Amino acid sequence: MPDSPQSADHSPTPTPTPTPTPTSASASGSTVAGATDVAATRSRNPFVRVSFGIQVLLGLVLGLALGLIARSTDAEWLTTTLTTIGSVFVQLLKLVVPVLVFTALVVSITNLKGVTGAARLAVKTLVGFAVTALIAVAVGIVLGILTKPGSGFAGIDHSGAKPPEHTGSWLDFLTGIIPTNPVAAFAEGNVLQIVFLAVVVGIAANRLGKAADPFVTVATSVLALIQKALWWVIRLSPLGTLGLIGKSVASYGWDLLAPLASFTIAVYVGCFIVLLVVYPVLLSTVGRLNPVKFYAGAWPAIQLAFVSRSSIGTMPVTQQVVTRLGVPADYASFAVPFGATTKMDGCAAIYPALAAIFVANAWGIPLGARDYLLIVICSVVGSAATAGLTGATVMLTLTLSTLGLPLAGVALLIGIDSILDMIRTATNVAGQAVVPVLVAATEGTLDRDAYQQAGRRALDAPVPEWPEPVAQQHDPRHDQALQTV
Repeated sequence: MPDSPQSADHSPTPTPTPTPTPTSASASGSTVAGATDVAATRSRNPFVRVSFGIQVLLGLVLGLALGLIARSTDAEWLTTTLTTIGSVFVQLLKLVVPVLVFTALVVSITNLKGVTGAARLAVKTLVGFAVTALIAVAVGIVLGILTKPGSGFAGIDHSGAKPPEHTGSWLDFLTGIIPTNPVAAFAEGNVLQIVFLAVVVGIAANRLGKAADPFVTVATSVLALIQKALWWVIRLSPLGTLGLIGKSVASYGWDLLAPLASFTIAVYVGCFIVLLVVYPVLLSTVGRLNPVKFYAGAWPAIQLAFVSRSSIGTMPVTQQVVTRLGVPADYASFAVPFGATTKMDGCAAIYPALAAIFVANAWGIPLGARDYLLIVICSVVGSAATAGLTGATVMLTLTLSTLGLPLAGVALLIGIDSILDMIRTATNVAGQAVVPVLVAATEGTLDRDAYQQAGRRALDAPVPEWPEPVAQQHDPRHDQALQTV
């Protein structure tokens, strides 16, 4: 991807040049991005010239302002409008999730056959996911012990709190992996079952060899189409941010947040500790990398995750920033989709640890060393439950049921879930980007020059360049990087 519109032009004069169309032979990811940059700098529309990140921030500020106006003036029509805008944006993101997850995992698994040491990379990725989840849940437990969330609810009548309709248990988790009807798995959007099907199909395609090449080619094309369409939705993020933030402020405000302030602060502090302490320390010590450069490159994905509250919906952008950070495309195409469905440091580690301690304190139930160990096991082993059921709420009920704590405690936290989900999802996505970067760094395959320059390149068309389904596929971006040098 060119560093600037001028580098895409290769012309010292400001003479306008035709913008390439997506159907032209030059419509690769980098060329499209360059064309977008050129169009943005020469457009007569001043809003187009504003960077995508600034647009999202403007949507955030405007959403806060409109939410406060709606709440202070009791403008029901404004609250409804903000809610509708946010709901439509989230629905558009979720629309392509089943096909996106299936094709992304199938293509990523089949691409592993052309990667040297694929089994070792897969194992190191899983170990990285587990280790960072272990650290994250430890942060949550320590914060919970120190801040004692829920203590103010002790002695209060909890009879009005009812268990959620959809709960999670280990039996639900294990039996829910294998679908009884593949069509129903896609129709219902059961991500855990779709992941199972994709893994089976991907491994089977690898075993078939050349006979499966036509299928893999179709899957690769469908994935490219889905990601292109999803990028159009992602471009609506400023509007989506406006609606989602505005709806949260208008609907909740401080009235609902105040009684749960200590818990909300603890969740945000825990996520910030992981984001600003744990990940940077790992990048510095394990990868010998500058953490500031990582966040400069990964910021578009983290920002989108915060406002969209969807790790899977953010996956194309996460894929782009990870490759932009210098991770080889063939490995990133496996690690990112897999992480987007199973790597949840915010939803499956920090949050359930703090929430379990909150419920225990609210009901006056003491927790011992065995209980904290069970929280750790649930978080590290049960992370995939956040993909297959209904996210952090089911992960929490899974943890509470394992500890024998009252499931009615979920009702006390459900009102502020959307506020908490923003920072949880941002933490999830950051972790999904950190692990592939660390694995590539320790393997010696990370392009460190690209890593250093990642934050300086625009992210105008985050459609990953998925490797072709051919063994030992050559990545043309390496040649482009050499030419640039």
